[in-house]
Formats: sequence, C-alpha cells, structure tokens
Amino acid sequence: MPRADEIVEIVEAYIAHRLMPRDPLGDALHLAPASFHKCDFLLTWNCQHLTNANKFAHIRRLHAIMGLHVPALVTPLELMENPTDETR
Repeated sequence: MPRADEIVEIVEAYIAHRLMPRDPLGDALHLAPASFHKCDFLLTWNCQHLTNANKFAHIRRLHAIMGLHVPALVTPLELMENPTDETR
C-alpha cells in the first residue's frame, strides 16, 4: 500500500519543475496518484494543464526521469463514440 508521502513527493516534483500550478487540490494531485498507481486513463475536462498537448511532452520527460507511468490524459469527448459513425 503506498504511503501518502510518496504521492506528495510526486506532487512536489510537478510543482518544482513548473509542470503544474501550486494549487494543492488541483491538477498535480490528480495526476500523481494516477501515475503512481499506473492507471491507463486519467479523465479530465482540464485542457489547460492536463490534456494540453504542449504540456504532455514535459509530463512524459519528467515521468521518465522519475520512473513513473504516464496515463493517457483524455477528455470525456475523446472517449465518447462519434454519433455520426454508423456500425456496419
């Protein structure tokens, strides 16, 4: 079972590397446990930090340095089926 201090260390690394803002209940606290627990997806409406294409390369680099898994960061719209697609 992971200790809370391990998640806090990840959050602090995100903030130190200016990957996420300092808001203690914000993006860093969502991404850290998802990465630590090797979740396949992190579903979010936050396009400013989490699903921002410009930030994703930075997330991948930092996670590689820290040995962390990178979940797919997606919005609900990306997971929904396209209503114009027809099943054949």
